[in-house]
Amino acid sequence: MRVVDTVEVLVELHSSSIAMDGEARVCASEGCDKPAKMQCPTCLKLKLKEGSYFCAQDCFKNSWATHKAVHKAAKAKAKPVVKGPMTWPGFKFSGPLRPWPQAPRRAVPPEIQRPDYAENGEPTSERKARSESARCLSTEEIAKMRKVCIIGREVLDACARVIAPGVTCTEIDRVCHETTIANNAYPSPLNYIGFPKSCCTSVNEVICHGIPDDRPLEEGDIVNVDISVYHNGYHSDLNETFLVGKVSKATYHLVKTTHECLFKAIEQCKPGTRYRDLGNVITKHAHSQGLSVVRTYCGHGVNNLFHTAPNVPHYERNKAPGVMKPGHVFTIEPMINAGSWKDMHWPDDWTATTVDGERSAQFEHTLLITETGCEILTERLPTSPGGPVWFQDPEVVAQHEAPPPSDAEPAN
Repeated sequence: MRVVDTVEVLVELHSSSIAMDGEARVCASEGCDKPAKMQCPTCLKLKLKEGSYFCAQDCFKNSWATHKAVHKAAKAKAKPVVKGPMTWPGFKFSGPLRPWPQAPRRAVPPEIQRPDYAENGEPTSERKARSESARCLSTEEIAKMRKVCIIGREVLDACARVIAPGVTCTEIDRVCHETTIANNAYPSPLNYIGFPKSCCTSVNEVICHGIPDDRPLEEGDIVNVDISVYHNGYHSDLNETFLVGKVSKATYHLVKTTHECLFKAIEQCKPGTRYRDLGNVITKHAHSQGLSVVRTYCGHGVNNLFHTAPNVPHYERNKAPGVMKPGHVFTIEPMINAGSWKDMHWPDDWTATTVDGERSAQFEHTLLITETGCEILTERLPTSPGGPVWFQDPEVVAQHEAPPPSDAEPAN
């Protein structure tokens, strides 16, 4: 989190900075017309003349509240405006995507209920509650989860409606933030361990935790939008990967297979199922389609805590403990790569990308285990863009006849 320094009122004036051009200087303090003998040191550094001269320290102190605005305006004017892609010296990107400038952090109205990390970035409640055992929610808690998950779905759908070539992820974040606030909710990612935005937007080779920026989406891109909201003390969590215009057949195959991986895992969810077994189902299907499964990130419990037990790995032969019981609420969110399963991180400490620059896709739902099976709390609504399963629209399918699975093993 960036800390803004405050300039002190008691700034030493440089007596040696009196104008040398022979002009008579008058004190810039309002109502004072005495000859100026000193100059503000910050104005001197910024090479400002007008309004920078004062007769004495006391006049300077009395004018500080208004005078410091001159510094701010001058610094803003002098600061170069970056409108294109950026880089980090010496860092080797795995693919063509680059970070772009980001908009300022968005404000949350004071009346919105906040999670404990909203101000200082520290999820203290999560760290105190670390456990390998999932918690069975009460009837009242489940009702709150249903409500917050519907809000999360409405927020994601609002974001989906604006996705198109030329739209920036900054705009997607704006829609997310404003729709969340309109529902009297807090955007859970905002300041979670210092995350600067209200949602995650992961484009092309970004696996997860992409920070929304000013890069315009391009025809043929894919973008995952990960939404989490906090309402009445509880969090929801869901995401989808969207096609930007017309994409290649290989990209469509990746996205479609990732969605299938999620739902093949959901089909296994019922009381008595071991959490570790979901990874076997996901990996089997991904490998059968020539794709790989990310092992660094996993699904998780979600309730009054953003992330909690159980852990839900998506890869095979994992050792996750626990079995599903009625009242458990958790996410499944497989990340599937077109190349290697391995990931790397950008120096922003958030953005995770594939190591080989190949594309990655992800889908996520929040699920409730019931007495007989499971309920998808974040399921699509009749009003969701594209219908129940957006990319199975007949026109989209006709454009993307999936290539046959490769006989080769997924990349290591």
